[in-house]
Amino acid sequence: MGRVAVISGDIVSSTSLIPEDRLMLHDRLKDLITDLSLKFDTYGRVLKGDYVECVCSNPHESLAVALAIKSYVKAIEVNAGAKSSDKNRIKLFKTHGIRLAIGYGELTTLDVENGVIDGEAIYLAGRKINEQSGRKKKRVVIKQTLFFESQEGPLKEQFDPVMGLLDVLISKATARQSEVLYWKLMGLNEDEIAEKFGVSQSVINQHSTSVGWNAIEETVSYYNRTVKRDQP
Repeated sequence: MGRVAVISGDIVSSTSLIPEDRLMLHDRLKDLITDLSLKFDTYGRVLKGDYVECVCSNPHESLAVALAIKSYVKAIEVNAGAKSSDKNRIKLFKTHGIRLAIGYGELTTLDVENGVIDGEAIYLAGRKINEQSGRKKKRVVIKQTLFFESQEGPLKEQFDPVMGLLDVLISKATARQSEVLYWKLMGLNEDEIAEKFGVSQSVINQHSTSVGWNAIEETVSYYNRTVKRDQP
């Protein structure tokens, strides 16, 4: 098996969600995994209700997949619990949605039937997410939630600032802008999204412009070309 990309991610502030929202989130993530497999030929799974792993056999598409996951989660509406600390953490969920790391490298095992994923790519992604997890901290400070990890030094150096800029851009998106971004990443045009939302194309265009779609699309294309060139 050649180089692949594995995306690992954990939901921000998932423990502060009310039980109904945690169940809803789990079901929505399972739906997302199915949609991504149909669009991008990925293999994904949801673990413990709030942790996602997704293998991209076409690694050049992994940034589009990661951004689709992030925008999908940010579009999910959730309710804050009664405690003020929960409300503050829910604000973090609405801002960031999910931490994601793209691990780019070899896989020694991909046994879909038995759910076994092993190798450099998943190790790189999982380790980065574990480093960033704030589960054991009383106060969660989030500086970045989108990462690219690889033993290929020049490639990592090239993509680190890209991930940081995309992270800042998407963190400012509203739930509706995130939803528009998701459907664009999934290949729908503005007329199709407008029909899905029951609004005019101009409204979708406004959301698209506000979320910075042109810059995101160009960045995804740049990533696509760069990773393709790295393939043996």
